[in-house]
Amino acid sequence: MSAPVASSPTELLVAVIGGLLQGCRHVVVGASSPIPGAGALLARARSGEALRVNVLGSRRHNSFTDGGVETFDLAAQGRVDAFFLGGGQIDAEANINLVGCGGYPASEVRWPGCFGSSYLYFLVPRVILFREEHTRRVFVPKVDFISAPGSSAPGTYRPGGPWKLLTGLGLFAFDRARRRFVLESVHPGHSVEEIRDNTGFDVEVPPGVGFTPAPDQDTLALLRGRIRSEIGETYPRFAAQFA
Repeated sequence: MSAPVASSPTELLVAVIGGLLQGCRHVVVGASSPIPGAGALLARARSGEALRVNVLGSRRHNSFTDGGVETFDLAAQGRVDAFFLGGGQIDAEANINLVGCGGYPASEVRWPGCFGSSYLYFLVPRVILFREEHTRRVFVPKVDFISAPGSSAPGTYRPGGPWKLLTGLGLFAFDRARRRFVLESVHPGHSVEEIRDNTGFDVEVPPGVGFTPAPDQDTLALLRGRIRSEIGETYPRFAAQFA
């Protein structure tokens, strides 16, 4: 009997995203997001096509004709269940910075900008923060500029907000009432100590936190077959890394 085939770190992240999207009706994935895109396509494959997925930038897996406008309209109508946001900086209260660091407006480092991030952060129920790099450069005590706030004042209309945070080291939930991240699992090959050492703020670690489950053989077969082909239409170089 042959030994089980191990998954790569990228395959683990895609599989985690696929699991997080279970129960969603409609997921939109922004441009330049191959891992979230592959995770959304995985969730769709598992749902028996019940999940609607729009990968912006794709021709085959995107029913929109004007991605930004249609995403915003559907989000305002409550018809987008999950979206992904990242940031050059993310802080302890889930504020994200997509503008730059070093003191706005004369920032030493400038990033592409926030586009509709703040709008979608307020409206989409399951906003998954995704950043593969997990370092103190990214996860800071307080962002230099708030492109999109993680929380709002009482009485603010806000059906959406941060739900989960997925990085190259672990998976976290965001406790909106207490405005803090709670560690849910540590990826295989890493540790709680490593996460603490590489995070610029305190992370709550409940007793008994375990490892993120690795994708099973059926999931790996799906990733290395159907999902590789589907995501390869938009991101061929990314798809080539699947075994």
